[in-house]
Amino acid sequence: MYRFIASDLDGTLLDQHHCVNPLTAETLQQLERQGLRFALATGRHYLDVKGIRQALGVRAHIISSNGARVHDPDGRLIHSENIAPAIVRQVAQPAFAAGTVLNFYLDDEWLIDQSNDYLLSLHADSGFVYRVGDLARHDGAGVAKVLYIADHAHLLEVEAKLHAALGDSAYITFSADNCLEVMAPGVSKGHALSLVLAGQGIAADDCLAFGDGQNDIELLQSVGHPRVMANAHPRLAERLPQAPRVASNAQNGVAMHLRELFALA
Repeated sequence: MYRFIASDLDGTLLDQHHCVNPLTAETLQQLERQGLRFALATGRHYLDVKGIRQALGVRAHIISSNGARVHDPDGRLIHSENIAPAIVRQVAQPAFAAGTVLNFYLDDEWLIDQSNDYLLSLHADSGFVYRVGDLARHDGAGVAKVLYIADHAHLLEVEAKLHAALGDSAYITFSADNCLEVMAPGVSKGHALSLVLAGQGIAADDCLAFGDGQNDIELLQSVGHPRVMANAHPRLAERLPQAPRVASNAQNGVAMHLRELFALA
């Protein structure tokens, strides 16, 4: 029995242009009328995702910053977990951040250490914009997520340094090949979804979830019905070898799978 659907956004529910496809919106709206409930689970900032939820036209929980923040469909914050300020200050230093574009996500703000027009273009629809600052001198308070942006080869080196320095004191994951992220230990999309499901009185076995990235591993492991996108990162596919595959996000894979599964006209 399916009662709840959780989905990643970029590379999964959104198309190859990071936009909401009309078929996807129509599909979720039809399922909502049938009583299905939803969560959008993403590394994006909550303020960025609100516009995507509006474009989808459904009521949905928002799991943002990879699970460091959870908001209910009415916009109430129901879960929040920040990185320890000392760790934020540590990972913002050049030993880790050199050669990257460094970002902090706070409750109501996106901070960045240098201008980046490409990042602005990705958030054009939501109007969510960054503020440039000296992040190496930030006090580290109130930070939900630290994000490094660089080429993948360099970020693999940063990932190794972070694991060596932080051990179990942080959750470190890739949201894309060029995006390496740090959150508090215990934070993940899967943990956040478990909190949402418990609050709704819905069993994990009644939940269907879709993902494509390394930061979706815990999300898909936490539900009874995981689905892996055809365009998924190899690390995700390796961790969930038995999960059914669906067509890529460029082919509206989530919508097409849901329409078949629920026999939508």
